[in-house]
Order: sequence, then structure tokens, then C-alpha cells
Amino acid sequence: MSQMSDNVRGAALMVGSMAFFVFNDALIKLAAGSLNIFQVMFLRGMLATALLALIAWKRRELFPRLARGEWRLVGYRMAGELGATLCYLTALFNMPIANATAILQSLPLAVTLGAAVFLGETVGWRRYLAILIGFAGVLIIVRPGSEGFNAYAIWALAAVAFIVLRDLTTRALATHVPSIFVAMAGSAAIMLAGMVLSPTMDWQPVDLRSAQLLAAAAVFLVFAYLTSVMTMRVGEISFISPFRYTILLWAIILGVVVFGDIPDGWTLLGSAIIVAMGIYTFYRERKVYRATVAVKAGD
Repeated sequence: MSQMSDNVRGAALMVGSMAFFVFNDALIKLAAGSLNIFQVMFLRGMLATALLALIAWKRRELFPRLARGEWRLVGYRMAGELGATLCYLTALFNMPIANATAILQSLPLAVTLGAAVFLGETVGWRRYLAILIGFAGVLIIVRPGSEGFNAYAIWALAAVAFIVLRDLTTRALATHVPSIFVAMAGSAAIMLAGMVLSPTMDWQPVDLRSAQLLAAAAVFLVFAYLTSVMTMRVGEISFISPFRYTILLWAIILGVVVFGDIPDGWTLLGSAIIVAMGIYTFYRERKVYRATVAVKAGD
């Protein structure tokens, strides 16, 4: 498969992954009124882990034979998944959501820098520029106020560091390590953390509606986990990472359809910038790919 098709496939997986995560978040938000956060982590994680384990068992990938170094990478990825969840939720519960979201949107730049430093991936100035322009679009959408940045902003920054760890270790995994197993391991880590921490808050009764919402959220989370793992295993990280910004576009769409939140002019402007960044990135990739093919044809 060519690098061009790998990059396009990776970008499509990233867009899909962001969509699945937002659908999961919307369902969790609907259930949040009657359940506490650790209860949600445990129950949703239990369902998602069971579904992933069933798929892995059907594919005969539930107990893969991995080398010691590969188990170490899987462990690092689990730590990144768990650390990111706990740090981001801590920040989210103690500072405005716009500010926490703004900090988290530094991810494309952070992951791209990490890939360049630790994995030796070549990143041109145009890709850095596309990432920064997309980040500007994000800031226009969330418009964080400086008064909302408090000591808990450090927790949001820690979440970014953990996600970089998660994504780069995913990238470093050998191709024979099953993506379904990697996703299941991360889901199990979140489930176990929820189980351990849930006694620290009052356990709420789970009614039929809450159970249905959690079950639906678990299904979307399974697809989100799978696509997030697959995304980091194809194409170039510097090309794929900017498409993380599409999570805000999906959030706007669901906000209108599910919660009746109508976006204002600034939100639409920021969304247009993000879309334009994505179109430009695809345009540049296609131009570079054609030039490469022409050079090879002339040899």
C-alpha cells in the first residue's frame, strides 16, 4: 500500500475515532445526571472490555504471544490510557470545560513533535503550520478565558503528556500485535480504575434508561478504542494528527441535534478554519505524492 493511501486511511480512521468518542461522550453526558463518574468508568468499561474480549476471542487474538519488550509497550500504553483519563477528568471537574478543552487541543502538535523527536519522523514546516492554524481555529471555538486557567490546568497538561505516551507506544508496537488486544488492554485498565475508585463516591442505583445509555456508550467506545489504535499504526503521524481537531466539529453537530445548542458566529468561523486546514493538508499530500510518482517514473 502506498504512503498516500496509508495517510488517507489514517486520516479517515482519525476522523472516525473522534466521531465515536464524541458519540460516547454525548451518551455519557445524558447518563451523568444519575450516575457518578467512577461508576460510569467501571460499568461502561466492563461492557466495553467484555465486547472487545469477545471479538478478540472470536479472532483468536485474546491471548497473543508477545515478546517481553512488546508486553512492556502494551503496559506503557495502558498506563498512558489510564493516566490520561484520570488527569483529564480531574482537570475537567475543577476548571471551565472550554479551558480544559483548549489545553487538550495542543495534542496534534505535541504528538507530532513526539514523533519527530522519539520516532525520527520527518516533519516539514507546512505540516507544522497546518497544525498551528487548526489550533487557532480550536481557540476561536472554545475562546478560553484567562481567569479560568487555575492550578488544575497542570492536570490537563499532564493528560496531554499521557496521551502522547499512549500514541507513541502504540506506534512503536510491532505490526503482528493485534489491535483488538491493545484496545482491550486499555479498556480493562479504565475499568479496573473505575472499580477501585467507585467506592470513594456514593453508588447510585442504575435504572433501565441509564443501563441503555451505558450499553450504547460502550459500543461506541469499542469502535473508538479500535480506530484510535489503528490510526496510530498507519501513515505518518504528522499528517494524521491534525485531524484530531475534527472532534470539535462532531461535538458541534451533536450539540445541535441532541442538546439543542446552536453555535454562534465565532464557533462557525473556527469550524471553517479547521475544515480548511484539513482540505489543505489533503491537497499538500496529493501534490507531494504526485511529484514523488513523477520522479520515480522518470528514473
